[in-house]
Amino acid sequence: MNSGKVFLSILAGAAAGALAGVLFAPAEGKKTRKNIAKKSEDQYDSLKKKYDDLYDSVAGKFQKVKEEATDYAGKVKDEASYYADKVKDTAAGYAEKKMPNK
Repeated sequence: MNSGKVFLSILAGAAAGALAGVLFAPAEGKKTRKNIAKKSEDQYDSLKKKYDDLYDSVAGKFQKVKEEATDYAGKVKDEASYYADKVKDTAAGYAEKKMPNK
């Protein structure tokens, strides 16, 4: 099972449990509604913080991979240029040897 789905399932279960606890608690309607609103706000804040942390983590890893890929591409380009120059030099030397002297 995907870890994201597990995470969301746990959060949904916690929210449902908190809501059920508030709804079945012996309190008057106005106080119960206030408690539900407070618990909902707390759950939202908690979920938002976890989402932001996850986003920052993924963004950081993505940036690191992007930088490594850019570095690797630069190295490959430099190596390809090096070998292209060697091939050109070898071809030029071969052409000079094969041309008759005038």
